[in-house]
Amino acid sequence: MSEHALSWLIGLPLAGIVLLQWFPERWLRAAQAGILLAVLAQALAVAARFVPQGERFQLLERHLWLPGLDAHYQVAVDGLSVLFLPATALLFLAALVVDWNAVRVGRRLYYSLQLALLGATLGLFSAVDTLLFFVFWEATLVPLYFLLARFGLGSRAPQVAARYCLLMLAGGAALLLAFLLLAGQRPEQGFDLLAWLAAPPEVPTQWGVFLLCLFAFGLKLPLVPLHTWLPQVALAAPGSQLALLLGLKLGAYGLLRFALPLAPEVAAQLHWLLAGLGTVALLYGAVAMLAQSNLRVALAYASISHAGLVVLGLAGLSAQGVQGAVATLLSFVLTSGGVCLLLECLRQRCGSNDLQALGGAAESMPLLAAGILFCALAGAGLPGTGGFPGELLLLLSALESHTGAGMAALFGLSIALAGWLQIYRKAFWGAPERAAMVQAEDLRRRERGLLLLWIALLLVTGLYPAPWLELLAPAAEAWAASWPR
Repeated sequence: MSEHALSWLIGLPLAGIVLLQWFPERWLRAAQAGILLAVLAQALAVAARFVPQGERFQLLERHLWLPGLDAHYQVAVDGLSVLFLPATALLFLAALVVDWNAVRVGRRLYYSLQLALLGATLGLFSAVDTLLFFVFWEATLVPLYFLLARFGLGSRAPQVAARYCLLMLAGGAALLLAFLLLAGQRPEQGFDLLAWLAAPPEVPTQWGVFLLCLFAFGLKLPLVPLHTWLPQVALAAPGSQLALLLGLKLGAYGLLRFALPLAPEVAAQLHWLLAGLGTVALLYGAVAMLAQSNLRVALAYASISHAGLVVLGLAGLSAQGVQGAVATLLSFVLTSGGVCLLLECLRQRCGSNDLQALGGAAESMPLLAAGILFCALAGAGLPGTGGFPGELLLLLSALESHTGAGMAALFGLSIALAGWLQIYRKAFWGAPERAAMVQAEDLRRRERGLLLLWIALLLVTGLYPAPWLELLAPAAEAWAASWPR
């Protein structure tokens, strides 16, 4: 197992799909929990084996896959990706806890789709062959479509699912074209990401690669004006699925792993474009959130705002910026993911996340209300929580490299925080007026356990961030060293 640790990790969820078909209906939840715990244990084992001061890419596996294209099954992890593996597994496990009683029809299909999505997502964070990455990228769309269309909320869920997948397929086409441009320039390097990082393509090719990747990953992130799909998905997606979309920013990971390092000279020339796109997204998301009457949609716009901060920090092309970006993306799992999961708990009890249907929720559900507030404040960078170190590094990077944009970011983050607190006040304070609010049950035992774990992780990573920031540091320095000075 040690020689193929990443393959075992990617394969476990896929093997779990087969295993689920043999269990009777009454044992499905327990079987799903066991599979996800095994995946989490393997992901933690991979992270424990990683040596920060060792070679940049570790646990490398390389096998010839498509001989005619010189494409390989090639997986490895570095400091920028290794922590995403246990974070992803943990978020999927938390989603199961929240969905424990929510799915009553089609539970076997639902769990199978979740495992397929988990396997493809773990593959995304492990792939160091560009064609293999593209395969995993596209593979996420199949379970996402059926989860949205089959288990989504409201009558428009199938249409929302179709629109989302069509947009992501357009982004996938741009991504494939970028990777084909690379392979076509130097066939001897094929699709090997490690070879391309060591010897980037010529500048004319870099222009095509950068712009195509920026479109593909900006659509997924999303950046303004490519964001229009997210509010619709926020209303239609099951709460656990929305947590996966907002908690795991695959578009941001694609930017820092592929778009920028594969086109270093062009990225250095267009740093102003990245800073501009990040600032626009940050300000737009913060202002648009003020006009929302649904907690899910408000959270979606807040997510756009924070994604803009990540892009703005990356625009500095510094080790500090990429370290802050990865730290912030990891904190999204606990902050945005945590708020989404708790909002799903609220929806299950009250039937809605709309402000007009809420009001006074803190009186009948104090633990749930407190959990949402804590996770949201952590996402806003509350000192002492896991969202603070990454956000501080991003702001320092932005102020150093793009001072005006950095000042705008501080203003935008203040607006976002004030807007969220205003929305929170309307939803949770005051006297409950609806009977459903008065009779609503607070968090159950397993949900309270999950919330305590979430709070503990946010406090530990916020109060003592040194270990995981030191793990990121060598890879971040190697990433920053590749830029032309």
